[in-house]
Amino acid sequence: MEKKSYAWFERRRRTKALDLAQEQITKALDTVTLLHQAMQKMTENNRKEAMQHIENIFKVEKEVDRLRTEVFKELSKGVALFAEYREDLMHLVKRLDTLADHVKDAARCIKMLEGAKIPKELWENTAHTTAFLVDCAHALRGSIEKIAVDSSAAIGGAKKVEEIEKKIDDEYLKTKALFIKYAKEMDSGSMVIFDDLVEFIEHAADMCADTADYIVILASRE
Repeated sequence: MEKKSYAWFERRRRTKALDLAQEQITKALDTVTLLHQAMQKMTENNRKEAMQHIENIFKVEKEVDRLRTEVFKELSKGVALFAEYREDLMHLVKRLDTLADHVKDAARCIKMLEGAKIPKELWENTAHTTAFLVDCAHALRGSIEKIAVDSSAAIGGAKKVEEIEKKIDDEYLKTKALFIKYAKEMDSGSMVIFDDLVEFIEHAADMCADTADYIVILASRE
């Protein structure tokens, strides 16, 4: 996975907690890209490669959990950071951990649907949604990077996240409408799991938007 430099962290005194948090945030956002890659493979009916991406999500999400725990351990030691920055760090880490959890739950749904007969249009619509989710994650990453060096750019990035999240809401409704169109072609079990899949993607988008709101607060403080 690519390694990013978060300027907000670089301006603080270097500590192990900051290094761990930077890695955790990067990996959490990387799970979104892996989810979209898995979804694309499902639209191509390439289920073997889709499952490989799913397994990678599970591995990365475990690492995100581990890093969150390590960050909290370091922060509990009273590292050389102002109290407000320790709190900021904890909030960001928690939010990104929750984002990765939603992505993992969506991945589990795809895994359960591996052998199910799902209309291609449903996979395609959902892949279109995860493409927007990738855009959302990229905008969020850019916003985090700008918190300390360019507060107006950070706020602009946060607003972009919210704009993309609204597009995801629209796609969410379009996909839900397809359940009626294909009701007779899908068994009830597959429909329930696919509905869960769509919900978890929506929750991930909501968490991106929630994190963006928090970034606006951080950038305004800067």
